[in-house]
Amino acid sequence: MKASARIVVEADGTGGSRLAVCSGEAPLLPRRTGPRATRGGPVEVHLVGGAAGPLSGDDLLVELEVGPGAWLRVRTVAATIVLGGRSGPSRTTVRACVATGGRLDWLPEPLVATAVCDHHAHATVDLADSARLTWREELVCGRAGEEPGDLVQATEVRVQRRALSVQEQRVGPSAPGWAGPAGLGGHRAVGSVLIVGAPVSPCTQRRDGARGALLPLADGAAGLACATAVDAYRLREILTALTPSDGYDTATGGSSA
Repeated sequence: MKASARIVVEADGTGGSRLAVCSGEAPLLPRRTGPRATRGGPVEVHLVGGAAGPLSGDDLLVELEVGPGAWLRVRTVAATIVLGGRSGPSRTTVRACVATGGRLDWLPEPLVATAVCDHHAHATVDLADSARLTWREELVCGRAGEEPGDLVQATEVRVQRRALSVQEQRVGPSAPGWAGPAGLGGHRAVGSVLIVGAPVSPCTQRRDGARGALLPLADGAAGLACATAVDAYRLREILTALTPSDGYDTATGGSSA
């Protein structure tokens, strides 16, 4: 299956944002959620799975565009379960661009690599000067009692066409040592939150079944939190603890007031 979704948000001229384009094909069905954006608040969209996927052979594309001074927050309604099959590798591509003064919050639920999957998830994000970004990625290696298939998760974030953060995570039989001391260290979940446009101070967190660190990038104007954990719940918990709230909880979407 080949499918795409496109979301475009623009400033509405009154200090708020409006949804200019919201289109998609199953299994990528974007739906506006929450109240209408208030002055200075985000437009929130959830991606709803209109069919199972990604499945073997699927090629899925999500395009996000945030105009000058606009704010878009994207979530998913549930974890994405990557399934295998006989039709070859599957692929998910996300392309995002954020204009000057715009803001994008990408906050999906975890990606779950099931047994015998063969999947490549690739994201590119282009930021203009003074654009802001919160970009969360969480990967769970297999369902309960299951070893993961092959999965590659690669993300590149550029500011004014210069690379700010380039990450790649590989798990599964084709990635020797992925679960060892130089990889996940026996943990089953791994994730990160990249923050651009907010001050960040370095810190570390170690809890029962989870550990992580937040490191500043680009002279403190950006930061990357990375963590591993025994399960998705503890992973979200430690990423929340590592991530500055900036007026809302970036990991759960709840108010920090």
